Amino acid sequence: MLPSAVRHAAARVTLFTRAGCGLCDTAKHNVVQLHKRRPFEYSELDIGLPHNKSWKDVYDFDVPVLHVHSAKEATLSDPRKLFHRFSEQEVEKLVDEIEKT
Repeated sequence: MLPSAVRHAAARVTLFTRAGCGLCDTAKHNVVQLHKRRPFEYSELDIGLPHNKSWKDVYDFDVPVLHVHSAKEATLSDPRKLFHRFSEQEVEKLVDEIEKT
């Protein structure tokens, strides 16, 4: 067996988006490209859907918004965030930071 290595917790990434949002499409592309290269939990949340009204109230004029936090956390409380325009490299840097904590 190899020497024990520190195993980092995977990150959980949530993209808050809405239909017809060009910035959201670009953000999704960047996150999906990173997700193809490395594992992390990924989900999208459309704030335009009626059951997501509470998130619409928070992010109505700010989408796309990306939440990144440890997969060990059960909720989306106190995530690290990126707003509006962010690159694949910025997402990767944030995922790296979360996984190292």
